[in-house]
Amino acid sequence: MTEIIPYGAWPSEISAASVVEGVVGFSELKLRGDDLFWLESRPQQQGRTVLMKLAADGTREELTPSPFNVRSRVHEYGGGAYCLSAEQIFFCNFSDQNLYCIDTTGEITQLTHSDANERFADCCIDVEHNRLLCVLERHAEHPDQEPGNYLAGVDLKTGEVEVLHAQYDFYASPRLNPAGDTLVVVAWSHPNMPWDGSLLLQTTLTDNGNLNAMTVLAGGADESITQPGWLDDGALLFISDQNGFYNLHRFDDQGIRCLLADGADYAQPAWVFGGSEYAAIDDRYLAAIRQTEAGPELVVIDMESGMASPIAGAEDGWCQFGSLAAVGNQLTFIAGFSDRLPAIERFDIASRERKHLVSASEQTSTVRVSEAQALAFPTRDGAVAHGFFYPPWNDHCQPPTNTIPPLLVMSHGGPTAATSAALNPRIQYYTSRGWAVFDVNYRGSSGFGRQYRTALNGRWGELDVWDCEDGVRYLISQGLVDPARIAIRGGSAGGFTTLAALTTTATFRCGASHYGIGDLTALVADTHKFESRYMHTLLADEANLVSRSPINHLDGLSCPVIFFQGGADQVVPENQAQTMVQALQDKGIPVAYLLFPEEGHGFRSAENIIRALESEFAFFSRIFNITPADELPDVEILNMPQGQS
Repeated sequence: MTEIIPYGAWPSEISAASVVEGVVGFSELKLRGDDLFWLESRPQQQGRTVLMKLAADGTREELTPSPFNVRSRVHEYGGGAYCLSAEQIFFCNFSDQNLYCIDTTGEITQLTHSDANERFADCCIDVEHNRLLCVLERHAEHPDQEPGNYLAGVDLKTGEVEVLHAQYDFYASPRLNPAGDTLVVVAWSHPNMPWDGSLLLQTTLTDNGNLNAMTVLAGGADESITQPGWLDDGALLFISDQNGFYNLHRFDDQGIRCLLADGADYAQPAWVFGGSEYAAIDDRYLAAIRQTEAGPELVVIDMESGMASPIAGAEDGWCQFGSLAAVGNQLTFIAGFSDRLPAIERFDIASRERKHLVSASEQTSTVRVSEAQALAFPTRDGAVAHGFFYPPWNDHCQPPTNTIPPLLVMSHGGPTAATSAALNPRIQYYTSRGWAVFDVNYRGSSGFGRQYRTALNGRWGELDVWDCEDGVRYLISQGLVDPARIAIRGGSAGGFTTLAALTTTATFRCGASHYGIGDLTALVADTHKFESRYMHTLLADEANLVSRSPINHLDGLSCPVIFFQGGADQVVPENQAQTMVQALQDKGIPVAYLLFPEEGHGFRSAENIIRALESEFAFFSRIFNITPADELPDVEILNMPQGQS
């Protein structure tokens, strides 16, 4: 039976707890023979990440029991936290950042015995010299001294760490060829981020494991290289955006050639180590993830003809692919869906047979969800921006006639990240309660080519704000949302966009900043090495550090904001939020502040994720005088007018 209930007050079967309870995250799929390995992050275990194995006989095994937490802190964002040899497994443990070994019996032993000043990531096996090749990050005892990042070797017998190359500020993806005598690695230096400009370096190894002189195979100041990998025949594959899009290239005795010059991206920016967006089927064919405006698709690329054939996409029920691995025609990947949570699935290219392997949640839901509607909308400067619109949806509720819903605008982080049409339970939490949601892929987002991604350079805090605001104006012009009830939220760089929008426009009536950036000058002074020069690219000059900082535009801020902050955040320290909160409090604007002392940059604990989501919804509801159907936490809102609910 359908009830008539105002937008925003709909009772929902999708609770905040259901967003995370029993739900795990997947990353870093790897195959060794017929055995599948992956990392599984568990919010219900305070965000602990576990190394899992699915054997060929279907047996599932947890390889790293508590308190092990498989997670690297190199570049703070980590990734590349484990690697496989023929018989052993090596992983990085979060608490001490040391490397550990799992032998054939499952016994875990500590390999390195470094203090917390050393971190490891992105390892590969050097069988000939009985060592790991990896990215090493060393932190000095003095906090003002910048860490060093190196290409390093770790002796598998002694655990001794040796720096092999130190010419560049950053390294990623050390990969040995099948013969074990040639090494490639990606490197870059300040002020570039890896997606701005990076180099693909190659060297040969001496008999005793020393490196000969490095040569540059590809890359440059305006070319990004990512995901190098070797084929069994000795050819090297890598992805470059030299032609304006992340396309696959091959290097062999014929030189370097682009396998398929395509106006679509085949990779995402390398914020973390261990990306895997293509996989070799054999020496001739590759499977790859191709990004399109309509969503990603799986394709097979013929390296001889340079032709690509789509094999799977939205018509097959998949709207996201990640961490691609292959054994022959059998492709394994993390699959995203519009109507259910992610899963690890297998797809046979020849027979088109699908096999479900592992679910992100064992709980099944019969609740119908609001499905994404892809929008390309005009911007005020004559460009086109992108996003996904989710209308309110609830099988049991209808709004009163002639009413329109409140809108939540979501600005993703990065800012080079991208949102997709895959099911986001946080979005459904809102849409099932009678809110519309607009998830914006503002300029700067990935998946639309280098020009779209770099459009934000020098204009961060302007174009991203314009695109969020212009998207709202488009929705208002279509009669889809209530202009008097527009909220915006974002995390990290998306939190900056949120705060910039709240301080420079009148479109948004309230907002939520999740570990967002309020003071760019303080960010440059406090943030970690990986992003310490990123502001030079995003803001172009020092003057913009001041002029674009939301903290310096409080005269333009006249609407309420709630802040969520991790006390252990090394990317955006808590003083960023505290300064903004104090400024709003002094100005008499309603403001709320929730500090989670043990959380870092991005919340991992189920309890904290639940509390943050419910508190955000409670805050928005009170500001818009909506009486929600839920029992929500009592959020302390400073400067809240007397008599307002």
